[in-house]
Amino acid sequence: MPILKNAKKALRSSKRKAAYNSELRSKMRTAVKALQTTKTKEALGVAYSFIDRAAKRSLIHPNAAGRMKQQASRLAK
Repeated sequence: MPILKNAKKALRSSKRKAAYNSELRSKMRTAVKALQTTKTKEALGVAYSFIDRAAKRSLIHPNAAGRMKQQASRLAK
């Protein structure tokens, strides 16, 4: 456990960020799976949105995001 005051604050901050990031990653994966089952334009838009948000926060690499979006668009056709 951290001893210094600023280290305690950093730990609290990193826990909050980790919780948000895991939630976003989960929503992204759920959206992609929903697209695989429904294959509609609305599901494609939702999946794109979550993929872009994950890439923006560096949860996934930008190239991986592009690859996922390309695969998703291929599914929706």
